[in-house]
Amino acid sequence: MLRTTYDRTMALADHPRALWLLALVSFVESSVFPIPPDVMMIPMILAAPRKAWLIALVATLSSVAGAGLGYIIGAFFYEGIGAPVLEALGKGEKIAAFNETFNTYGIWAVLVAGLTPFPFKVITILSGWTAMPLLPFFVSALIARAARFFIVAGLLYFFGRPIRDFIERRLGLVFTLFCIALIGGFMVLRVI
Repeated sequence: MLRTTYDRTMALADHPRALWLLALVSFVESSVFPIPPDVMMIPMILAAPRKAWLIALVATLSSVAGAGLGYIIGAFFYEGIGAPVLEALGKGEKIAAFNETFNTYGIWAVLVAGLTPFPFKVITILSGWTAMPLLPFFVSALIARAARFFIVAGLLYFFGRPIRDFIERRLGLVFTLFCIALIGGFMVLRVI
């Protein structure tokens, strides 16, 4: 079953509409969706390495556009939408204390969250809630997301064949490690 799902994902990754789906996932991940676009990017680049840079560009631009939606949620709809999203991520109690610190270090927060697996939507919503100036917000979001997605694309473009071979030979192990990392990441976020 795992092999069938993997083969189907790889086939869909080279589908003509895969970029549109990646754009949608990248957009909503920056504002409300919990799954990072890397889950789609990696198989897409492994299936079609010649499109690595286009895939990274689509993910970057869509993610930054979605960051704008996260900012709007924080600025205008925090109580109705933003607070529940942050509560679901276990960040509700720490928001008020974080507000003052965030205004001081907001650009760095956007850069770090944009580059790391930290949920980017938390930072985009907080940026709107704390009224971070728009130009620094979008510039730092663009730099961080471009760096992250183009680094992933570059690594897969240049080293993708051995990575794909390893995944295909040890699919069960890779899937298990991915699940452990995903669950561990969520547990770490609950503690932070």
